[in-house]
Amino acid sequence: MRAHPAGPRHGDLNALSGHVWPDGVRRAESGELQLHGHVVSSLARSFGTPVLLFDEDDFRGRSRAYADAFTGTDVYYASKAFSSVELLRWVAEEGPGLDVVTGGELAVAERARFPVDRVLFHGNNKSVDELTRAVGLGVGRVVIDSTEEIRRLARCAEEAGVRQRVLVRVTVGVEAHTHEFIATAHEDQKFGFSLASGAAARAIELVLLQPSLELVGVHSHIGSQIFDTSGFEVAAHRAVELLADVRARHGIELAELNLGGGLGIAYVHSDDPANTHDVAIGLHAIVERECRAYVLSVPRLAVEPGRALVGPSMVTVYEVGTVKHVALDAGASRTYVSVDGGMSDNPRTAPYDADYTVVVADRHSDAAPMLARVVGKHCESGDIVVRDAWLPDDVRADDLLAVAATGAYCRSMASTYNLLGRPPVVAVSASGEPRVLIRRETVDDLLALDTGA
Repeated sequence: MRAHPAGPRHGDLNALSGHVWPDGVRRAESGELQLHGHVVSSLARSFGTPVLLFDEDDFRGRSRAYADAFTGTDVYYASKAFSSVELLRWVAEEGPGLDVVTGGELAVAERARFPVDRVLFHGNNKSVDELTRAVGLGVGRVVIDSTEEIRRLARCAEEAGVRQRVLVRVTVGVEAHTHEFIATAHEDQKFGFSLASGAAARAIELVLLQPSLELVGVHSHIGSQIFDTSGFEVAAHRAVELLADVRARHGIELAELNLGGGLGIAYVHSDDPANTHDVAIGLHAIVERECRAYVLSVPRLAVEPGRALVGPSMVTVYEVGTVKHVALDAGASRTYVSVDGGMSDNPRTAPYDADYTVVVADRHSDAAPMLARVVGKHCESGDIVVRDAWLPDDVRADDLLAVAATGAYCRSMASTYNLLGRPPVVAVSASGEPRVLIRRETVDDLLALDTGA
Protein backbone atom coordinates (compact mmCIF):
# COMPACT_ATOMS: atom_id res chain seq x y z
CA MET A 1 0.00 0.00 0.00
CA ARG A 2 1.13 3.55 -0.58
CA ALA A 3 2.52 5.00 2.60
CA HIS A 4 5.41 7.04 3.92
CA PRO A 5 8.20 4.87 5.32
CA ALA A 6 9.74 5.11 8.75
CA GLY A 7 12.82 3.62 10.35
CA PRO A 8 16.41 3.22 9.17
CA ARG A 9 15.64 0.61 6.53
CA HIS A 10 13.47 3.05 4.67
CA GLY A 11 15.55 6.21 4.97
CA ASP A 12 17.65 7.44 2.05
CA LEU A 13 16.52 5.46 -0.99
CA ASN A 14 19.79 6.34 -2.70
CA ALA A 15 21.94 4.93 0.12
CA LEU A 16 23.29 1.39 0.07
CA SER A 17 23.45 -0.93 3.05
CA GLY A 18 27.00 -2.25 2.93
CA HIS A 19 26.32 -5.68 4.39
CA VAL A 20 23.60 -6.44 1.82
CA TRP A 21 25.49 -5.53 -1.38
CA PRO A 22 28.73 -6.99 -2.80
CA ASP A 23 31.92 -5.18 -1.84
CA GLY A 24 32.37 -3.83 -5.36
CA VAL A 25 29.03 -1.99 -5.54
CA ARG A 26 29.03 1.80 -5.18
CA ARG A 27 26.59 4.57 -6.07
CA ALA A 28 28.18 7.28 -8.19
CA GLU A 29 27.47 11.00 -7.79
CA SER A 30 25.12 10.69 -10.74
CA GLY A 31 23.04 8.25 -8.72
CA GLU A 32 23.91 5.26 -10.88
CA LEU A 33 25.10 2.02 -9.33
CA GLN A 34 28.55 0.86 -10.30
CA LEU A 35 30.22 -2.52 -9.88
CA HIS A 36 33.99 -2.16 -9.76
CA GLY A 37 33.69 1.06 -11.72
CA HIS A 38 31.42 -0.42 -14.40
CA VAL A 39 28.15 1.51 -14.60
CA VAL A 40 25.21 -0.83 -14.18
CA SER A 41 23.22 0.81 -16.97
CA SER A 42 26.12 0.21 -19.38
CA LEU A 43 26.32 -3.42 -18.30
CA ALA A 44 22.57 -3.72 -18.85
CA ARG A 45 22.90 -2.31 -22.36
CA SER A 46 25.79 -4.68 -23.14
CA PHE A 47 24.29 -7.87 -21.75
CA GLY A 48 20.56 -7.15 -21.65
CA THR A 49 18.15 -7.57 -18.76
CA PRO A 50 17.44 -9.40 -16.60
CA VAL A 51 21.09 -10.04 -15.85
CA LEU A 52 22.90 -11.48 -12.85
CA LEU A 53 26.03 -9.45 -12.14
CA PHE A 54 28.56 -11.54 -10.24
CA ASP A 55 31.22 -9.73 -8.19
CA GLU A 56 34.13 -12.14 -8.67
CA ASP A 57 36.36 -10.35 -6.16
CA ASP A 58 33.65 -10.45 -3.51
CA PHE A 59 33.18 -14.21 -3.95
CA ARG A 60 36.90 -14.92 -3.88
CA GLY A 61 37.29 -12.77 -0.78
CA ARG A 62 34.48 -14.58 1.02
CA SER A 63 36.01 -17.94 0.10
CA ARG A 64 39.38 -16.91 1.51
CA ALA A 65 37.77 -15.45 4.63
CA TYR A 66 35.89 -18.69 5.26
CA ALA A 67 39.08 -20.73 4.86
CA ASP A 68 40.92 -18.37 7.23
CA ALA A 69 38.13 -18.45 9.82
CA PHE A 70 37.88 -22.25 9.71
CA THR A 71 41.60 -23.00 9.88
CA GLY A 72 42.12 -26.71 10.45
CA THR A 73 38.64 -27.44 9.09
CA ASP A 74 37.65 -28.86 5.71
CA VAL A 75 35.50 -26.27 3.92
CA TYR A 76 33.31 -27.54 1.06
CA TYR A 77 31.51 -25.09 -1.21
CA ALA A 78 27.90 -26.28 -1.58
CA SER A 79 27.54 -25.95 -5.34
CA LYS A 80 23.76 -26.41 -5.30
CA ALA A 81 23.61 -22.69 -4.41
CA PHE A 82 25.13 -21.82 -7.80
CA SER A 83 27.49 -23.65 -10.10
CA SER A 84 29.36 -22.95 -13.30
CA VAL A 85 32.60 -24.22 -14.78
CA GLU A 86 34.44 -20.94 -14.27
CA LEU A 87 33.12 -20.53 -10.72
CA LEU A 88 34.40 -23.96 -9.73
CA ARG A 89 37.83 -22.99 -11.05
CA TRP A 90 37.75 -20.02 -8.67
CA VAL A 91 36.78 -22.35 -5.83
CA ALA A 92 39.66 -24.67 -6.66
CA GLU A 93 42.09 -21.74 -6.69
CA GLU A 94 40.86 -20.30 -3.38
CA GLY A 95 41.09 -23.58 -1.47
CA PRO A 96 37.66 -24.95 -0.51
CA GLY A 97 36.53 -28.39 -1.48
CA LEU A 98 33.28 -29.00 -3.33
CA ASP A 99 29.91 -30.40 -2.30
CA VAL A 100 27.86 -31.87 -5.17
CA VAL A 101 24.43 -33.49 -5.05
CA THR A 102 23.81 -34.96 -8.51
CA GLY A 103 25.61 -36.39 -11.49
CA GLY A 104 25.04 -33.07 -13.26
CA GLU A 105 26.83 -31.10 -10.56
CA LEU A 106 29.60 -33.68 -10.60
CA ALA A 107 29.90 -33.25 -14.38
CA VAL A 108 30.43 -29.50 -13.95
CA ALA A 109 33.21 -30.26 -11.48
CA GLU A 110 34.73 -32.71 -13.95
CA ARG A 111 34.55 -30.15 -16.78
CA ALA A 112 36.24 -27.58 -14.51
CA ARG A 113 38.96 -30.14 -13.69
CA PHE A 114 38.20 -29.66 -10.03
CA PRO A 115 40.48 -31.82 -7.82
CA VAL A 116 38.25 -34.85 -7.41
CA ASP A 117 39.73 -35.85 -4.06
CA ARG A 118 38.27 -32.60 -2.68
CA VAL A 119 34.74 -33.49 -3.79
CA LEU A 120 32.02 -34.53 -1.32
CA PHE A 121 29.02 -36.27 -2.92
CA HIS A 122 25.66 -35.70 -1.19
CA GLY A 123 22.10 -36.65 -2.11
CA ASN A 124 19.24 -38.70 -0.71
CA ASN A 125 18.63 -40.77 -3.86
CA LYS A 126 21.86 -41.22 -5.78
CA SER A 127 21.45 -43.54 -8.74
CA VAL A 128 23.70 -46.48 -9.59
CA ASP A 129 25.01 -44.52 -12.58
CA GLU A 130 25.82 -41.51 -10.39
CA LEU A 131 27.58 -43.62 -7.78
CA THR A 132 29.48 -45.58 -10.41
CA ARG A 133 30.69 -42.34 -11.97
CA ALA A 134 31.65 -40.86 -8.60
CA VAL A 135 33.58 -43.94 -7.54
CA GLY A 136 35.25 -44.18 -10.94
CA LEU A 137 36.39 -40.58 -10.78
CA GLY A 138 37.70 -41.08 -7.24
CA VAL A 139 35.59 -38.59 -5.28
CA GLY A 140 36.98 -37.94 -1.84
CA ARG A 141 33.86 -38.64 0.21
CA VAL A 142 30.34 -39.98 -0.34
CA VAL A 143 27.75 -39.00 2.27
CA ILE A 144 25.45 -42.00 2.68
CA ASP A 145 21.77 -41.21 3.12
CA SER A 146 19.88 -44.54 3.07
CA THR A 147 20.20 -48.26 3.67
CA GLU A 148 19.71 -48.94 -0.04
CA GLU A 149 22.58 -46.62 -0.81
CA ILE A 150 24.93 -48.48 1.52
CA ARG A 151 24.48 -51.67 -0.45
CA ARG A 152 24.38 -49.85 -3.79
CA LEU A 153 27.61 -47.98 -3.15
CA ALA A 154 29.32 -51.05 -1.72
CA ARG A 155 28.63 -52.93 -4.98
CA CYS A 156 29.88 -50.03 -7.10
CA ALA A 157 33.09 -49.74 -5.08
CA GLU A 158 33.65 -53.50 -5.12
CA GLU A 159 33.24 -53.65 -8.90
CA ALA A 160 35.67 -50.75 -9.28
CA GLY A 161 38.18 -52.46 -6.98
CA VAL A 162 38.39 -49.52 -4.58
CA ARG A 163 37.58 -48.81 -0.96
CA GLN A 164 35.35 -45.75 -0.97
CA ARG A 165 35.51 -43.32 1.94
CA VAL A 166 32.06 -42.46 3.31
CA LEU A 167 30.26 -40.49 5.99
CA VAL A 168 26.84 -41.39 7.37
CA ARG A 169 24.32 -38.55 7.42
CA VAL A 170 22.54 -38.34 10.74
CA THR A 171 19.41 -36.39 11.66
CA VAL A 172 20.11 -35.26 15.20
CA GLY A 173 16.64 -33.95 16.07
CA VAL A 174 17.56 -30.25 16.04
CA GLU A 175 15.13 -27.99 14.18
CA ALA A 176 16.91 -24.84 13.09
CA HIS A 177 15.16 -21.52 13.66
CA THR A 178 14.36 -21.06 9.99
CA HIS A 179 11.61 -21.70 7.47
CA GLU A 180 9.98 -25.13 7.75
CA PHE A 181 10.90 -26.06 4.18
CA ILE A 182 14.63 -25.48 4.75
CA ALA A 183 14.99 -26.93 8.26
CA THR A 184 16.43 -30.38 7.68
CA ALA A 185 17.51 -32.00 10.95
CA HIS A 186 14.16 -32.73 12.61
CA GLU A 187 12.88 -36.29 12.36
CA ASP A 188 10.06 -36.02 9.81
CA GLN A 189 12.00 -35.41 6.61
CA LYS A 190 13.74 -37.25 3.80
CA PHE A 191 17.40 -36.77 4.70
CA GLY A 192 19.69 -39.04 6.67
CA PHE A 193 19.29 -41.59 9.45
CA SER A 194 17.45 -40.78 12.66
CA LEU A 195 19.64 -40.68 15.74
CA ALA A 196 16.74 -41.01 18.19
CA SER A 197 15.24 -44.11 16.57
CA GLY A 198 18.54 -45.98 16.39
CA ALA A 199 18.58 -45.92 12.57
CA ALA A 200 21.91 -44.08 12.56
CA ALA A 201 23.56 -46.68 14.76
CA ARG A 202 22.22 -49.50 12.54
CA ALA A 203 23.43 -47.74 9.39
CA ILE A 204 26.92 -47.34 10.83
CA GLU A 205 27.00 -51.02 11.74
CA LEU A 206 25.96 -51.97 8.19
CA VAL A 207 28.62 -49.74 6.65
CA LEU A 208 31.29 -51.31 8.83
CA LEU A 209 30.31 -54.72 7.48
CA GLN A 210 31.08 -53.65 3.88
CA PRO A 211 34.72 -54.42 2.91
CA SER A 212 34.55 -51.94 0.01
CA LEU A 213 33.49 -49.00 2.22
CA GLU A 214 35.64 -47.07 4.68
CA LEU A 215 33.65 -45.22 7.30
CA VAL A 216 35.54 -42.02 8.14
CA GLY A 217 32.92 -40.01 10.00
CA VAL A 218 29.39 -38.73 10.45
CA HIS A 219 27.54 -35.81 8.92
CA SER A 220 24.86 -33.50 10.30
CA HIS A 221 23.10 -30.55 8.67
CA ILE A 222 20.44 -28.67 10.65
CA GLY A 223 19.04 -26.24 8.07
CA SER A 224 19.63 -23.12 6.02
CA GLN A 225 19.56 -19.33 6.42
CA ILE A 226 20.38 -19.71 10.13
CA PHE A 227 21.03 -16.65 12.28
CA ASP A 228 20.61 -18.26 15.72
CA THR A 229 23.59 -20.62 15.94
CA SER A 230 22.56 -22.28 19.20
CA GLY A 231 21.26 -25.23 17.18
CA PHE A 232 24.82 -26.04 16.11
CA GLU A 233 25.78 -26.53 19.75
CA VAL A 234 23.03 -29.08 20.32
CA ALA A 235 23.81 -30.81 17.02
CA ALA A 236 27.53 -31.01 17.84
CA HIS A 237 26.78 -32.43 21.28
CA ARG A 238 24.57 -35.17 19.87
CA ALA A 239 26.98 -35.95 17.02
CA VAL A 240 29.91 -36.37 19.44
CA GLU A 241 27.71 -38.53 21.62
CA LEU A 242 27.21 -40.76 18.58
CA LEU A 243 30.97 -40.90 17.99
CA ALA A 244 31.37 -42.08 21.59
CA ASP A 245 28.71 -44.73 21.03
CA VAL A 246 30.54 -45.95 17.90
CA ARG A 247 33.71 -46.37 19.92
CA ALA A 248 31.86 -48.23 22.66
CA ARG A 249 30.11 -50.58 20.22
CA HIS A 250 32.82 -51.10 17.62
CA GLY A 251 36.10 -50.09 19.23
CA ILE A 252 36.93 -47.39 16.65
CA GLU A 253 37.19 -43.61 16.78
CA LEU A 254 35.90 -41.91 13.65
CA ALA A 255 38.22 -39.18 12.42
CA GLU A 256 35.76 -36.74 10.81
CA LEU A 257 32.70 -34.75 11.86
CA ASN A 258 30.90 -32.72 9.19
CA LEU A 259 28.47 -30.16 10.66
CA GLY A 260 27.06 -29.06 7.31
CA GLY A 261 26.29 -25.50 6.30
CA GLY A 262 23.35 -23.18 6.68
CA LEU A 263 24.72 -19.87 7.97
CA GLY A 264 22.43 -17.05 6.92
CA ILE A 265 23.20 -13.91 4.96
CA ALA A 266 21.74 -10.41 4.93
CA TYR A 267 18.95 -9.98 2.40
CA VAL A 268 17.61 -6.78 3.99
CA HIS A 269 19.12 -4.16 6.27
CA SER A 270 17.62 -5.65 9.43
CA ASP A 271 19.19 -9.09 8.89
CA ASP A 272 22.09 -9.72 11.27
CA PRO A 273 24.12 -12.76 10.18
CA ALA A 274 26.47 -14.48 12.59
CA ASN A 275 30.15 -13.57 12.36
CA THR A 276 32.02 -16.33 10.54
CA HIS A 277 35.08 -16.20 12.83
CA ASP A 278 32.86 -16.36 15.91
CA VAL A 279 30.99 -19.37 14.53
CA ALA A 280 34.25 -21.15 13.68
CA ILE A 281 35.71 -20.56 17.14
CA GLY A 282 32.45 -21.61 18.75
CA LEU A 283 32.11 -24.86 16.80
CA HIS A 284 35.68 -25.90 17.57
CA ALA A 285 35.20 -25.08 21.24
CA ILE A 286 31.95 -27.05 21.45
CA VAL A 287 33.40 -30.15 19.80
CA GLU A 288 36.59 -30.02 21.85
CA ARG A 289 34.58 -29.68 25.06
CA GLU A 290 32.29 -32.58 24.18
CA CYS A 291 35.21 -34.78 23.17
CA ARG A 292 36.95 -34.08 26.49
CA ALA A 293 33.80 -35.16 28.30
CA TYR A 294 33.81 -38.49 26.43
CA VAL A 295 37.62 -38.81 26.42
CA LEU A 296 37.56 -38.90 22.62
CA SER A 297 40.14 -37.72 20.15
CA VAL A 298 38.92 -34.51 18.53
CA PRO A 299 37.76 -35.30 14.96
CA ARG A 300 38.62 -33.11 12.00
CA LEU A 301 35.68 -30.80 11.39
CA ALA A 302 34.10 -29.97 8.04
CA VAL A 303 31.56 -27.32 7.04
CA GLU A 304 29.63 -26.70 3.82
CA PRO A 305 28.94 -23.02 3.07
CA GLY A 306 27.00 -22.31 -0.10
CA ARG A 307 24.69 -19.34 0.35
CA ALA A 308 27.19 -17.72 2.72
CA LEU A 309 29.81 -17.57 -0.04
CA VAL A 310 27.85 -16.89 -3.23
CA GLY A 311 24.61 -15.30 -2.01
CA PRO A 312 25.89 -11.77 -1.32
CA SER A 313 28.14 -11.73 -4.40
CA MET A 314 25.44 -11.35 -7.07
CA VAL A 315 22.99 -8.61 -7.99
CA THR A 316 20.08 -9.03 -10.40
CA VAL A 317 19.30 -6.08 -12.65
CA TYR A 318 15.83 -5.78 -14.20
CA GLU A 319 14.14 -3.23 -16.44
CA VAL A 320 10.79 -1.84 -15.35
CA GLY A 321 8.04 -2.42 -17.91
CA THR A 322 4.87 -1.09 -16.28
CA VAL A 323 3.89 0.73 -13.10
CA LYS A 324 0.30 0.20 -12.01
CA HIS A 325 -1.54 1.85 -9.09
CA VAL A 326 -4.37 -0.37 -7.88
CA ALA A 327 -7.13 1.05 -5.69
CA LEU A 328 -7.94 -0.97 -2.58
CA ASP A 329 -10.54 -0.60 0.16
CA ALA A 330 -10.81 2.45 2.41
CA GLY A 331 -9.02 4.73 -0.01
CA ALA A 332 -5.77 2.75 0.08
CA SER A 333 -3.85 1.66 -3.00
CA ARG A 334 -0.99 -0.58 -3.97
CA THR A 335 1.63 0.12 -6.61
CA TYR A 336 2.75 -2.82 -8.74
CA VAL A 337 6.12 -2.36 -10.44
CA SER A 338 6.50 -5.02 -13.13
CA VAL A 339 9.93 -6.07 -14.35
CA ASP A 340 11.17 -8.19 -17.25
CA GLY A 341 11.94 -11.27 -15.18
CA GLY A 342 10.31 -12.73 -12.11
CA MET A 343 9.72 -16.13 -10.58
CA SER A 344 11.54 -17.84 -13.45
CA ASP A 345 14.87 -16.29 -12.42
CA ASN A 346 14.10 -15.91 -8.71
CA PRO A 347 11.65 -18.53 -7.47
CA ARG A 348 12.43 -18.05 -3.76
CA THR A 349 9.90 -15.38 -2.76
CA ALA A 350 6.72 -17.46 -3.05
CA PRO A 351 7.75 -20.76 -1.36
CA TYR A 352 10.07 -19.31 1.27
CA ASP A 353 8.47 -15.89 1.83
CA ALA A 354 11.93 -14.55 1.01
CA ASP A 355 12.61 -10.84 1.33
CA TYR A 356 15.05 -8.78 -0.73
CA THR A 357 16.52 -5.30 -0.94
CA VAL A 358 15.78 -3.45 -4.20
CA VAL A 359 16.80 0.02 -5.43
CA VAL A 360 16.53 2.09 -8.58
CA ALA A 361 19.90 1.45 -10.18
CA ASP A 362 20.29 3.97 -13.00
CA ARG A 363 19.50 7.35 -11.47
CA HIS A 364 19.14 9.45 -8.35
CA SER A 365 15.66 10.37 -7.15
CA ASP A 366 14.49 12.99 -4.66
CA ALA A 367 10.92 11.74 -4.90
CA ALA A 368 9.07 10.63 -1.80
CA PRO A 369 9.34 6.91 -1.04
CA MET A 370 6.37 4.66 -1.55
CA LEU A 371 5.65 1.11 -0.56
CA ALA A 372 5.47 -0.90 -3.77
CA ARG A 373 5.41 -4.52 -4.86
CA VAL A 374 7.96 -5.59 -7.45
CA VAL A 375 6.47 -8.35 -9.60
CA GLY A 376 7.46 -10.34 -12.63
CA LYS A 377 5.89 -10.88 -16.04
CA HIS A 378 4.64 -14.43 -15.53
CA CYS A 379 1.03 -15.56 -15.60
CA GLU A 380 0.88 -16.17 -11.84
CA SER A 381 -0.42 -13.92 -9.08
CA GLY A 382 2.36 -15.31 -6.90
CA ASP A 383 5.02 -14.04 -9.32
CA ILE A 384 6.57 -11.65 -6.81
CA VAL A 385 10.20 -10.56 -6.69
CA VAL A 386 10.00 -8.23 -3.66
CA ARG A 387 6.76 -8.23 -1.72
CA ASP A 388 7.22 -4.91 0.12
CA ALA A 389 9.70 -2.62 -1.61
CA TRP A 390 10.36 1.01 -0.77
CA LEU A 391 10.90 2.80 -4.07
CA PRO A 392 10.68 6.46 -5.11
CA ASP A 393 7.16 7.32 -6.20
CA ASP A 394 8.47 8.57 -9.53
CA VAL A 395 9.59 5.05 -10.52
CA ARG A 396 8.69 4.60 -14.18
CA ALA A 397 8.95 2.37 -17.21
CA ASP A 398 12.52 1.83 -18.46
CA ASP A 399 14.03 2.38 -15.00
CA LEU A 400 16.55 -0.23 -13.93
CA LEU A 401 16.04 -1.97 -10.60
CA ALA A 402 18.82 -3.81 -8.78
CA VAL A 403 18.00 -6.59 -6.33
CA ALA A 404 20.76 -7.50 -3.88
CA ALA A 405 21.95 -10.90 -2.64
CA THR A 406 20.62 -13.03 -5.49
CA GLY A 407 23.63 -15.32 -5.87
CA ALA A 408 22.23 -18.33 -4.04
CA TYR A 409 19.36 -20.46 -5.35
CA CYS A 410 18.18 -17.92 -7.95
CA ARG A 411 19.96 -18.92 -11.17
CA SER A 412 20.41 -22.49 -9.90
CA MET A 413 16.65 -22.90 -9.28
CA ALA A 414 15.60 -20.86 -12.31
CA SER A 415 13.05 -22.26 -14.75
CA THR A 416 11.77 -21.56 -18.24
CA TYR A 417 8.20 -21.00 -17.10
CA ASN A 418 6.09 -19.29 -19.78
CA LEU A 419 9.05 -20.11 -22.06
CA LEU A 420 11.03 -17.16 -20.77
CA GLY A 421 14.73 -17.83 -21.21
CA ARG A 422 16.93 -17.85 -18.14
CA PRO A 423 19.17 -14.79 -17.69
CA PRO A 424 22.94 -14.69 -18.14
CA VAL A 425 25.50 -14.54 -15.36
CA VAL A 426 28.19 -11.92 -15.97
CA ALA A 427 31.38 -11.83 -13.90
CA VAL A 428 32.75 -8.40 -13.00
CA SER A 429 36.02 -7.74 -11.20
CA ALA A 430 38.37 -4.87 -10.43
CA SER A 431 40.79 -6.19 -13.05
CA GLY A 432 39.77 -7.17 -16.55
CA GLU A 433 36.62 -6.73 -18.59
CA PRO A 434 33.20 -8.13 -17.65
CA ARG A 435 32.67 -11.59 -19.12
CA VAL A 436 29.79 -14.00 -19.47
CA LEU A 437 29.96 -17.13 -17.28
CA ILE A 438 26.58 -18.47 -18.39
CA ARG A 439 24.99 -16.98 -21.51
CA ARG A 440 21.38 -15.95 -21.87
CA GLU A 441 18.99 -18.72 -22.88
CA THR A 442 17.53 -18.05 -26.33
CA VAL A 443 14.33 -19.11 -28.07
CA ASP A 444 16.41 -21.61 -30.06
CA ASP A 445 17.61 -23.09 -26.76
CA LEU A 446 14.04 -23.35 -25.53
CA LEU A 447 12.98 -25.19 -28.69
CA ALA A 448 16.05 -27.41 -28.95
CA LEU A 449 14.46 -30.31 -27.07
CA ASP A 450 11.09 -30.04 -28.79
CA THR A 451 11.04 -32.83 -31.37
CA GLY A 452 8.26 -31.13 -33.31
CA ALA A 453 10.18 -27.89 -33.82
